[in-house]
Amino acid sequence: MKYVITGAAGNISKPLAEKLLKAGHDVTVISRHEKNIQSLISLGAHAAIGSVEDTDFLAKTFTGADAIYTMVPPHFGATDWKGYIGQIGKNFAAALKNSTVKYVVNLSSVGAHLPEGAGPVSGLYRAEQALNELTNLSIKHLRPVYFYTNLLASIPMVKHMKIIGSNFGGPEFTMVLTHPDDIAEVAFEELSRLDFTGHSYRYIASDERPTSEIASVLGNAIGQPELPWITFTEEDSLNGMMQAGLPEEIARNYTEMGHSIQSGLFMEDYLKNRPAQFGKTKLDNFALQFAAVYQAG
Repeated sequence: MKYVITGAAGNISKPLAEKLLKAGHDVTVISRHEKNIQSLISLGAHAAIGSVEDTDFLAKTFTGADAIYTMVPPHFGATDWKGYIGQIGKNFAAALKNSTVKYVVNLSSVGAHLPEGAGPVSGLYRAEQALNELTNLSIKHLRPVYFYTNLLASIPMVKHMKIIGSNFGGPEFTMVLTHPDDIAEVAFEELSRLDFTGHSYRYIASDERPTSEIASVLGNAIGQPELPWITFTEEDSLNGMMQAGLPEEIARNYTEMGHSIQSGLFMEDYLKNRPAQFGKTKLDNFALQFAAVYQAG
């Protein structure tokens, strides 16, 4: 089978491409810079050097493929982050509109049922909608829950303030978490089987833990067993992210997403469609990765 993988240097796309290559498939990987995908090229991948902002490039690269894996790469310089994410979804749709591609596995997110109020994930709602306008192919939207790896951004806070937290959480607040490796495994499964029809979505999760327990497990891994989870006000969360160097547009979107998580709206559709099987990476597994990054910093 012939596959095209976007975002091929990323934490999901790279292991996905590796799995497809190991299975003997013909794989083309899209990247802005060839140096970022040298390891995949050495495994036999074809390089397509260009940007997902270039619809003509995408259309040419997608030609002849059996299936495409689409994802919107991060762009922290965007002045309208939701609009940018939605536009890349439109670019994918335009490139696929007149193609012979029959299957797309699209990386979306939990919360993508919300057209507004979910920060960058409302941009993914727009991307889903753009792709869903296509009637000539089958689309599986992957909606993973909160990434464990997002917690790595809290390491400076943990080191300097001896706390971890966000504008969501609390003693009885349960977070649902997953790992990029588990998402790559599901994407590989869907691309290998290609047995989905129409437009559908699939939630991906690996573990469910109260935020207080998340703090405890991570704290124990780094020798801070009393590490507390602090639920910040939205103002404090916004200001903290901006002081850490995030552009205001990005910080405001993350704050909005946190508000949606805390309210319960973000997870409402997930709770109606909770996956029967969870990924293999549990919080205790991720704690080892967290500790390694903590110690290396």
